[in-house]
Amino acid sequence: MAHVFFHGVMITGFVFTMMLLIEYINVQTEGLWHKSLSQKKWLQYIIAAALGATPGCLGAFTVVALFSHRVISFGALVAAMIATSGDESFIMLAMFPGKAIMLFAIIFGIGIAAGFLTDKFISAQFIIDKIKHNKLPLHKEDACICFPKGQIISQLKKSSMERVLLIGMLVLFLLGIITGNVGPEKWNWVRVTIVISSLLSLFIVLTVPQHFLQHHLWEHIVKKHIPKIFLWTFGTLLVVHLLMHYINLEAWIQSNLLITLMIAVLIGIIPESGPHLIFVTLFFQGTIPFSILLASSIVQDGHGMLPLLAESKRGFLLIKFINIVIGLGVGLLGYFLAF
Repeated sequence: MAHVFFHGVMITGFVFTMMLLIEYINVQTEGLWHKSLSQKKWLQYIIAAALGATPGCLGAFTVVALFSHRVISFGALVAAMIATSGDESFIMLAMFPGKAIMLFAIIFGIGIAAGFLTDKFISAQFIIDKIKHNKLPLHKEDACICFPKGQIISQLKKSSMERVLLIGMLVLFLLGIITGNVGPEKWNWVRVTIVISSLLSLFIVLTVPQHFLQHHLWEHIVKKHIPKIFLWTFGTLLVVHLLMHYINLEAWIQSNLLITLMIAVLIGIIPESGPHLIFVTLFFQGTIPFSILLASSIVQDGHGMLPLLAESKRGFLLIKFINIVIGLGVGLLGYFLAF
């Protein structure tokens, strides 16, 4: 039981540091995505898929915001949602980085192709008409000077409770990784990567102004994402551990791969990070083939679609339908080709 808990802590800690770094970069480069886009559809597909492939929800939220202002096409939005895997991307990188990068590359390519085919054969005018008067961005970052020269020492002397807690969390996590009590027991590239990302995160927490720390790190990441990620991670690891210990789940899955594929696709409909983690864990343990994880990753999009659900339920359902068709097709191809 203890090793399951500490494995959950390691994964959650790595997710936290990566989300913090991406949040920092996202705010520092605010407006870059808008300036990079043009009227060229292929460029839209590539940029949207790249944003979708960015671990976490920020890239997906950005793409929905761009679509809501008619900066990009509906097909580009589809490309992003196929390419995204939500917060589970961080977890896959922590569990099986090599296979995770390969999976991201595959769904990135599938997303671009799906975006092109969507714009060519599917009319989304009813969705565009629904959102064309939208004036508010769905995920807009405030302007922020993230490295205020000459003010860092005074900020630290007047550290808020949130800054002290974040520093304490990162220091404890670093000590756990360095001593081997959390994460890999021996020094390897995974351990080195976690230490580097943790040190960079600690630098950010020590230097950013209170506004950024309060609204971007504490409110957005710590309060909104981290508790849910830890509970889903620990809960899933524990459930799978118990099932593997008391039930021959692996034998059932191996003899019912088609049913498992259908379940993975259906669960992918849920607009929430977490349920997909079941299949991430099963793949990590060698219980399901890569094709089922791939199908699940294509259909699910974390909670990146929630802003669109608020704007256009028909748009949400149409994208989910497209994702299901593509995910199921890829999964069935993988089943018959045995990969």
